[in-house]
Amino acid sequence: MCGRYVSTRSPEDLVRRFHVTDWNREDVLEPSWNVAPTDEVWAVLERAPCGGGTVRRHLRPLRWGLVPSWAKDAKSGARLINARVETVAEKPAFRSAFVKRRCLLPADGFYEWQQIRASDRSKARKQPYFISQEDGEVMALAGLYEFWRDPSVAADDDPAAWWTTCTIITTEATDAAGRIHPRMPLAVAPDRHDAWLAPEHRDPDRLRVLLTPPADGRLDVRPVSTAVNDVHHNGPRLLDPAAP
Repeated sequence: MCGRYVSTRSPEDLVRRFHVTDWNREDVLEPSWNVAPTDEVWAVLERAPCGGGTVRRHLRPLRWGLVPSWAKDAKSGARLINARVETVAEKPAFRSAFVKRRCLLPADGFYEWQQIRASDRSKARKQPYFISQEDGEVMALAGLYEFWRDPSVAADDDPAAWWTTCTIITTEATDAAGRIHPRMPLAVAPDRHDAWLAPEHRDPDRLRVLLTPPADGRLDVRPVSTAVNDVHHNGPRLLDPAAP
């Protein structure tokens, strides 16, 4: 799975890197070295205006943890942070979004945890690792997004009435990441961004072909401090090498 990641790039940087045409400068997210489920995260997506018109590329904050449009409440969102690529086109929670509402979730890298067995000298524990591209470039994690109408809000035009949430698509881990955890997020290479985001592309088999491991598996994997285990901890020091 992918349960935590790092996102520190400025919106101005993301607008340039992902060729965004629409960004509301009033939307501001602080850099985070410990993005956790239910946090708001930057997403790149393409949509036409509600009344019709030309499809535009947007940068906007979404809540991490997808709430299906048919959900009775928002509680499911904290659980649906990942969608397995093997079943994403069939699962009721994801299949509509997979063919109609895809996005990119920019990340500096992501965390995974390795189970360390107990020994004569220490107790069993989980060691966190930070996984990033070897070249230091931003990852474009493959995501889906969905709209959910909160029934507790009376007016449709109240901004609180509508939630826009997202999930990250994952696959079986390979290469360096596979030694740490059996699952990992999928990414979309820069030359495939247009095809992935285009809402008119709706063939599940062709969409799956666009997905690859981040950096095609050319990843840097290093142990980091267990401070990241606490979602209340944040800051660049979370990426410091783990103490011996």
